[in-house]
Amino acid sequence: MARTVDLILKGGILVNHDGVGARDVAVDEGRIVALGDMAGLSPRHTLDCRGLHILPGVIDTQVHLREPGLTHKEDLESGGRAAVMGGVTGVFEMPNTKPLTTSAETLADKVARARNRMYCDFAFYMGGTRENAHDLARLEQLEGCAGVKVFMGSSTGDLLVDDDDGVAAILAAVSRRAAFHSEDEARLKARTGHQRAGDPASHPVWRDAEAARACTARLLRLARAAGKRIHVLHVSTAEELPLLAEHRDLASVEVTPHHLTLCADDYARLGTRLQMNPPVRGAEHRAALWAAVANGLVDVLGSDHAPHTLEEKARPYPQSPSGMTGVQTLVPIMLDHVNAGRLSLERLVDLTAHGPQRLFGIAGKGRVALGYDADFTIVDLKRRETITDRWIESRCGWTPYDGKTVTGWPVGCMVRGTLAMWQGEILGQAKGQPIRFGEALTRTA
Repeated sequence: MARTVDLILKGGILVNHDGVGARDVAVDEGRIVALGDMAGLSPRHTLDCRGLHILPGVIDTQVHLREPGLTHKEDLESGGRAAVMGGVTGVFEMPNTKPLTTSAETLADKVARARNRMYCDFAFYMGGTRENAHDLARLEQLEGCAGVKVFMGSSTGDLLVDDDDGVAAILAAVSRRAAFHSEDEARLKARTGHQRAGDPASHPVWRDAEAARACTARLLRLARAAGKRIHVLHVSTAEELPLLAEHRDLASVEVTPHHLTLCADDYARLGTRLQMNPPVRGAEHRAALWAAVANGLVDVLGSDHAPHTLEEKARPYPQSPSGMTGVQTLVPIMLDHVNAGRLSLERLVDLTAHGPQRLFGIAGKGRVALGYDADFTIVDLKRRETITDRWIESRCGWTPYDGKTVTGWPVGCMVRGTLAMWQGEILGQAKGQPIRFGEALTRTA
């Protein structure tokens, strides 16, 4: 007698850790139960994936969703909608909300807000501070915690840890890989005179490459002394890359789609909409980042989705806030790079699924394999679409890529066996749950 399963994805091209090829995938009770041969299986439903590629669900390991405290820009529900509309099945969210995510209580509040309200799965970074360093060993093990995030430059309030002793205390406490925003705060303060009022093109002049290089060199020295694993977020300079290559046993590397796609020439067109920390820089830095993608130095892609309203972005520089949307455009922008020959589809899967799983020890996600969560990003590599502000689900309603035509498009997003998006329509009810981590399973099982 045939075994009944919930769903079979039929006729698609599967892109996975063991290659690329036509393979059906069977799903039951939210997990993958068969690959390839579907003999003996009777599906309740089928999903026609002919002409489409099935990728392991994309995990965006750096987003800012602004809830609680700044929900006029974004909230967990709208940010989750943006994620699945762009084919992203899971996100790691940052701690600089109001209140800051620096305690068990503030983390639990976020998890409760997100559960069954976000369409994608989620985890939240715990902000590392001088004040909570003594408790981070416990806090990083809590349900829904992606690890510890430290701002070494240009944060506000208690999340800024710009001194070696403060960073060392955090590294001494943690056992999981800790993530860092690496810009040297002392240099940023000393160079504020390089900001030119009304000229966002001066942003990368103020926050120059040396601010990033010097901070990353300090961070690597401190991590080596502590013997701890670190993750350097949104690497943006050519100068950091050789340093990171020397410390591959403890340091992992993230780059962003905007640093791979845009450059300083775009300030004339986009103005403050291009303003990010660390900045979008000259084309020579972009070329160096692409070389690091090609040679394997880059481990993951994160969007650094950081929405602000258009009214806020319209303030004259430097009163304008840094940040842009990105979670919804990560997949189409990078598929366009795949079609342009800048990276392979397999390398994109490594950067957005295998890489996050490998670095952070994500349990049951990041590849298409028996017993894993049925998380899939389904794409049409040949489809040409124009990205527009109207398409953006984020509450702020804009993208720096408005008007950009791309080849390659996310047409489906499945989260634990539930189709959250299909052909541009968000479906059903939100069923997001906390992402689980191998290093914390004993605490959260």
